[in-house]
Amino acid sequence: MGKHGLNTELERPLIRQPLDCANISGWIFYDMSEIRRLRRTAGVTQAALADAAGTSQPTIAAYEAGRKSPTLGTVRRLAESVGLAMRVQFHRPLTREDRRSIWLHGSIALRLKDRPQWVLQQAQKTLKKMRHANPGARQLLDEWGVLLKRSVPELIPVLTDPGAHARELRQVTPFAGVLSAEERARQYRDFAEEERRRHSDS
Repeated sequence: MGKHGLNTELERPLIRQPLDCANISGWIFYDMSEIRRLRRTAGVTQAALADAAGTSQPTIAAYEAGRKSPTLGTVRRLAESVGLAMRVQFHRPLTREDRRSIWLHGSIALRLKDRPQWVLQQAQKTLKKMRHANPGARQLLDEWGVLLKRSVPELIPVLTDPGAHARELRQVTPFAGVLSAEERARQYRDFAEEERRRHSDS
């Protein structure tokens, strides 16, 4: 979430046509957590992203911590260096719960990238149970059924999409059992620390 509701949306280049940002490369990119989301979507370390983009790991760390502000052109270059495309997306500001959900699903996205077959099997099992337990959420659960049949590169961006419909989908996420209770607790602690840092820097 940016101060003005501005986000970039990261996606695999062959899914949809990305926005040409050539004429807006001087705009300031407001939300530094987007660099971390970019990196998580690509499944790379700070060092690997820096190497691919021809910059330094301290620079990537500074972007993620909010000590430096990359332009949209820089974010586009970072995304393209790891095989992602970027487009600008406007949406209502994220709530703290929205941000926490995206943070948690970022970790799930990494697990999906590392162990796709196991994660998808767990999600399918959970989805089946949720359909029986939550008949009122049938439409959203049916959408998850379609999404789970897509390729992993197409599915991963949905997990951290800040858009309104993706937020609604994550309210009934079938990935709830992918992380252990201990892993979830650790992610919540990391998120809380990130929120404290975010507020202290603002």
